[in-house]
Amino acid sequence: MQAPNTEFSRAGSLEELRAKGRIVMHGHHRPILVIYDRGRVVALDNRCPHMGFPLDRGSVEDGILTCHWHHARFALESGCAFDLWADDVPVCPVEVRGGEVWVKTEFTHADPAHHWEQRLADGLAHDLSLVIAKAVQGQLAAEVPRADIVRQVALFGARNRDGWGVGLTILTALANLLPVLPEEEVYLALFHGGRHVAADCDGAVPRRERAALGGRPDAAVLKRWLGRWIAVRHREAAERTMLTAITAELAPPVLADLLLAAETERAFADSGHSLDFTNKAFECLDLIGWEHATAVLPTVVGQMAEARGAEESTTWRQPIDLVALCDEIAGQLPDLLAAHRAESWSDHVTLARELLGDDPVEIMDTLKAAIRAGASPADLGQSLAYGAALRVARFGNTNEHADWEAAHHVFTYASAVHQLLKRIGTTSPNGRVTAVRSILHGAMALYLTRYLNVQPTRIPGDGDEPLDDLPTDEETIRAALLDAFNRQQQVDEAARLVARHLTLGHSSEALIATLARAVLREDAGFHAYQMLEAGVRQFMVWGDTDAGRHILVAVARYLAAHSPTQRAALQTADIARRLMRGGELHQEAGAS
Repeated sequence: MQAPNTEFSRAGSLEELRAKGRIVMHGHHRPILVIYDRGRVVALDNRCPHMGFPLDRGSVEDGILTCHWHHARFALESGCAFDLWADDVPVCPVEVRGGEVWVKTEFTHADPAHHWEQRLADGLAHDLSLVIAKAVQGQLAAEVPRADIVRQVALFGARNRDGWGVGLTILTALANLLPVLPEEEVYLALFHGGRHVAADCDGAVPRRERAALGGRPDAAVLKRWLGRWIAVRHREAAERTMLTAITAELAPPVLADLLLAAETERAFADSGHSLDFTNKAFECLDLIGWEHATAVLPTVVGQMAEARGAEESTTWRQPIDLVALCDEIAGQLPDLLAAHRAESWSDHVTLARELLGDDPVEIMDTLKAAIRAGASPADLGQSLAYGAALRVARFGNTNEHADWEAAHHVFTYASAVHQLLKRIGTTSPNGRVTAVRSILHGAMALYLTRYLNVQPTRIPGDGDEPLDDLPTDEETIRAALLDAFNRQQQVDEAARLVARHLTLGHSSEALIATLARAVLREDAGFHAYQMLEAGVRQFMVWGDTDAGRHILVAVARYLAAHSPTQRAALQTADIARRLMRGGELHQEAGAS
């Protein structure tokens, strides 16, 4: 007997199936379970969608198929899961012709992109990591653009949590890295971004819609209003002001100027996280489209209004009042910037090293001198970020482990300041005054972490420090680097391997991909994602120079200090990948 059409395969006779109750047949890519139950014939993927356990070893009762491993239960006819953590079982069309059972042996969807978009929505809504992983895999296989996946996750996060959070920061940081990642790492990056956003939103209060103000105040008025409302912690007024600026169609650089000015009403707010979140919101819109500005930008206003500034910290007030010093220099900025020479300035390395000094007044004098010499705000930001990277690269191993975060916070803050200042550019002379306040705050935060470099660790590759005991082949170096991340307390070894790779002139792109792999395979904390992305961003500025090497050494040292972890998320991602590709996770014949 011929098949009803070429897509169907014979499973067996209906009489045989009725007698046995179930038959396992081979599909094109995976085993298929065919079940006879109460006069119906149903065909499903034989692998439990949770962990791949063979469903033919399960039981059927009252139209419910139960997997005996984790007791996931499925509606037999549709394959839909009663237990959402398990995901649905794919089903196959069945035809019974002349007493023979024929099964379409490929699991397909009429519109795969739409199907997996809906599955991703389900996974995000219920915080189901396995579903998120499979949906990301499905969308990538359906050739959905990466930006579309990022957009779906970002808008979910913006609407289902009342304010920007670490999840959206992780998503944006990883999305920024997608162009430099191999395909396998792209999947992991999107999965991690999605699962962190889902975890952030799980049980959170969703965002309430707010409306713009009437009229069309000009940008200068809106800037004054926004700063006023942030200063007095009036969130509702600040958000409505921000929405008014967006609906007035102010350009992104002008919006960045407004928010940075309001952000610097407080010094180094929330240890720099507040400003970093603000920068990431702008970068998120670059990725997903500025038509979503009203959904994304207001999410950072609440945390700006609620953030605690360094001016409320004793450390910034005693024994030297650093806040007063910042305010004093800020008052001099209009005259300094008015006398600014619009010419090329390239003393970034010199300024960075001077910013690592021990005297806050001298540090401020150095900044003023750089402005007079022609340094733009973005130039100052670049130097500040490099100086902060040197703090991490020279972090003393005798410090407490928690002290890594003090150095990390300054670096990621400085990198965010640099990005915002580049975005603002020369939008307005007055805008530069308030924007440069972020540099002053960053410089003082960098000064306060000087103790982390006592005694400073030497940076491998500088001077005559030997690296000849390390391999020369680039693939061997990168394999050794990943191995170092597999073991605890390999901070110096990881730094030496990175320096070896770069000093030999090997591919920096391949090295960055290896560092990304080291993060993406871990149950990484929020700061690890921040450190990786900020380090790569700053390396792109400096390239294959000594400064670029120092920055990637800093990244490697920080990541090594926080590796390895249990890698539970990687296991989930791997299970999803194998299930989606048709792999059998359990093949032993007599397992019970």
